[in-house]
Amino acid sequence: MFILKHAISRRTVLRGLGATVALPFLDSMMPALSAMANTAAKPVNRFGLMYVPNGMIMKNYLPAVEGADFELTPTLSALSPFRDQMLVLSGLNSTPTPGRPGGAHAKATTRFLTDVSPPTSEVWLDAGVSMDQILAQETGKHTQLASLELSLESGDTAGACDTGFACAYTNTLSWKSANTPLPTQNDPRVIFERLFGDSVSTDPKVREARMQQQRSVLDAIGQEINRLQGSLPQADRSKLTEYLDSIRDVERRIQIAESQRDQPLPLVEHPSVVPAEWEDHINLMFDLIVLAYHCDLTRVITFMTGREQSGMTYPQIGVPDAHHPISHHQQEPEKVAKVAKINAYHVKMFSNFLTKLRATPDGDGTLLDHMTMMYGAGIADSNAHATSNIPVMLLGGGAGSLRGGRHIKMKDVPLANLHLTLLDNFGVHWDRMGDSTGRIDAALLAL
Repeated sequence: MFILKHAISRRTVLRGLGATVALPFLDSMMPALSAMANTAAKPVNRFGLMYVPNGMIMKNYLPAVEGADFELTPTLSALSPFRDQMLVLSGLNSTPTPGRPGGAHAKATTRFLTDVSPPTSEVWLDAGVSMDQILAQETGKHTQLASLELSLESGDTAGACDTGFACAYTNTLSWKSANTPLPTQNDPRVIFERLFGDSVSTDPKVREARMQQQRSVLDAIGQEINRLQGSLPQADRSKLTEYLDSIRDVERRIQIAESQRDQPLPLVEHPSVVPAEWEDHINLMFDLIVLAYHCDLTRVITFMTGREQSGMTYPQIGVPDAHHPISHHQQEPEKVAKVAKINAYHVKMFSNFLTKLRATPDGDGTLLDHMTMMYGAGIADSNAHATSNIPVMLLGGGAGSLRGGRHIKMKDVPLANLHLTLLDNFGVHWDRMGDSTGRIDAALLAL
């Protein structure tokens, strides 16, 4: 690492008309006198969650052997390149709160991060503060955004919700308070503007002026880029160029999607402003997430590939059936095979995301090294709405707090215990969540 005698601030941003762009970590941000101290310093840990709806075909998902000798199952096979940073956790339960019956899907989503079951009501909201928001209260002190709540499906047009339960319970994972759900965002343009729009000015005329000039975010800060580039060593200039190229590529893809929004789409009642193809949409969202982490705009992101009871279809993998109906497969082999195919497809997309994280430098490692990435579903066996032994994995190095390559088998442990342990790993200590009975030994995750 090349150390300069002077440094630029880690919080440096480039500003222009209606735009502001934070910088990734550069060598020039490390002052010469503190080089030795920073070399040994613990890197920043980020938290992420990718949630998949409607449960799993557990026989295709769960490894049979615990410990380091477990074999990747058909559902998990795409994660082979990440086995060394992969923890499969089994035996975790999300048992519904006594006295609050029904709503299997509403409970699956709500309990996944709050560990509290919602009440049977379409108007009364009562959950718990979600683990991501407890964490964001602390990490948000150091970032522009406390957290991001993202999805592939719009919560505004989600359609039917679980019978007798408010749609908020199926449309989000994140709760700021017991009665304050945080809406998810699925429009890449809105997310992009939230990340790179000018947070100093809320005047819509500023953004409109830039848009009318047909200037991209990077065009708007062109002079600032040129000024900074001239003051950086060659290694940092290369890093900055790669980072800015990533931003321009994401913006270009958003513009392409928007240019197609007025074109009639078959079998779609209302033209969408998001990419028409599911894979294009999810990959664009992944790139936005990587950018948000890379420039340290936020350290907490939750992402729903679909809401519970999602009717998403996947003709691109030979499954034109709506996801939720076939998840109640009644052990019919054809339906079981289709649901298993969807499960494996979600994991494959997740693997693509992990590839992006591993390819992104961060200090002396990569973003994946400095991530606690959670993957899972609030339901185990989809046909039975099972809440025992729900599928949960941790990926990444956790900035030194996680050691992968293992299947850790527990027995009847509340998911809430894992939440408390993960918060501890971030230095955030919380006494109790939902039905927690204690903590998972942090040493078990990092042995």
